[in-house]
Amino acid sequence: MPNTQSAAKRLRQNEKRRLLNRATRSNMRTAIRRVRDAVANNDLETAKDAFQAAQKKLDRAAAKNLIHKNAAARTKSRLNTLIKNAAQAA
Repeated sequence: MPNTQSAAKRLRQNEKRRLLNRATRSNMRTAIRRVRDAVANNDLETAKDAFQAAQKKLDRAAAKNLIHKNAAARTKSRLNTLIKNAAQAA
């Protein structure tokens, strides 16, 4: 339990931010999963659309320091490579 007013406020802020971060991270992971699922099902048009959404979510998470900017870039690169390889195989 916080002993001061400022500590109590800080506790409330941390709880609110934790929930927002958790939701953002969950949405980001879902977007990534949609791209991978679409590629696995050989649905390249859906994969490309899902990739656009995933890119936006990854950039937003990196901007909020939820993940490192290099981690976002690496994930986008790997997803893009996955799509390109699937397109060549088809």
